[in-house]
Amino acid sequence: MDIACHQGYYAIQLARAGFGRVDATDVRQEHIDDVDLLRRIYALDNLHTRRADVFEMQNRADHDLVLMFGLLYHLENPVGALRKARALTRRACVIETQVVPHLSGMVDWGSYEYVRPLKGCFGIIDEIDETHAPEASVTGVCLAPSTEGLLWLLHAVGFRHAEVLPVPDDGYEQLRHGKRVMVAARV
Repeated sequence: MDIACHQGYYAIQLARAGFGRVDATDVRQEHIDDVDLLRRIYALDNLHTRRADVFEMQNRADHDLVLMFGLLYHLENPVGALRKARALTRRACVIETQVVPHLSGMVDWGSYEYVRPLKGCFGIIDEIDETHAPEASVTGVCLAPSTEGLLWLLHAVGFRHAEVLPVPDDGYEQLRHGKRVMVAARV
């Protein structure tokens, strides 16, 4: 499954590689229309498209591989999206996302006598004036996680193991410099 597939590049690659069934979803109908056109051009009978918001999908862990590329940091509820990704994943989920700098330390939690450690953090990003753009948030309120927070959350929502994937020396500059990460999470 390719959640927020945009124009379907990765879904098409999975379908062409011989995955039995590939589901490509996106909240924007124009993206689904683009994927449908490419599906017809390449005669990919194993590629299925559906216009859907990530939060409206049924919780069925019937996908061996779930991709969530470029979505998480465009959401105002990234934790809910990670819960949904886990609910859809039978074996592995790969997430690519923008990340923010990590904050660490202890926080008074109701009283100076009771403190809790920070596990991660989110940065609030404003895309309110950009919701019309095909690569932007549909609500305009975006929460981008820190890498440490993302890894902690993946465990918290039920993934057994999560790791940041290595970046090749010639990889995308934001990945090389830790401004974005690609994380593999296994059930």
